[in-house]
Amino acid sequence: MLHSRIIPSKPALILEGKKKNLVITDIHIGFESSMASNEIFIGKNSTIKETIKEISEIIDNEKPDSIILLGDVKSSVKNISRNEWDEVPMFFKEISKKCDVILIPGNHDANIQRLVPENISMISSTGMVEENILLTHGHTMPSENFSHVDKIIMGHLHPVFFQKDSVMNGQRVWLTIKTEKEKIFPNKSGELEITIIPSFNKYFYATHRKKYKKSISPIIDRIKTASSAKIITLDGSIIGNESMIENVI
Repeated sequence: MLHSRIIPSKPALILEGKKKNLVITDIHIGFESSMASNEIFIGKNSTIKETIKEISEIIDNEKPDSIILLGDVKSSVKNISRNEWDEVPMFFKEISKKCDVILIPGNHDANIQRLVPENISMISSTGMVEENILLTHGHTMPSENFSHVDKIIMGHLHPVFFQKDSVMNGQRVWLTIKTEKEKIFPNKSGELEITIIPSFNKYFYATHRKKYKKSISPIIDRIKTASSAKIITLDGSIIGNESMIENVI
């Protein structure tokens, strides 16, 4: 039986059964290029080094057998930017020294196979199944081949809490939703739990909703109503329920 737990104060999940997996999503290496076009400048290589250091510390503390990356390792959608040519291979080289690395590509990972070393396990963007759990980026609909699962763990949506006058306004959060399984898998019945992991990239936040570009997921589009939901801060506090989903995604 697989058990999952949130790592306190980190946008990272541990999935533990026969093996122990660290799950993170949406690193968006090379995002500085898009910020520079808006005249926001961050020092060269500073954020990739920070990212490698932070993930390495989590691996050292948790000692997982592998790290599962749920997509959007790189930031540009169709191309490979100059930063990404250098930084993505550097990232994989350093992290793969610590544990096995599994990559499920996201919508920003076009051509990433050109940047991925041979020792990295790169699988289909449709996702992978561990026992009763589907791990996927979240930008595609799950195949009926996965309809036996009762949990989906995904990224893509970068959940951020928006509520004026709240100390949490603009902060990354976790979102778990319980819904009817048939909304995602029409030929199945029962309950389905969906966990949306916050973006690992801490620079993806804003204090004003209109300045924050949402991603769209066909999975979430299918869920018009949730039977229940929890909005959880990075430190594990529950701050909202199903009535506040629109504050987050």
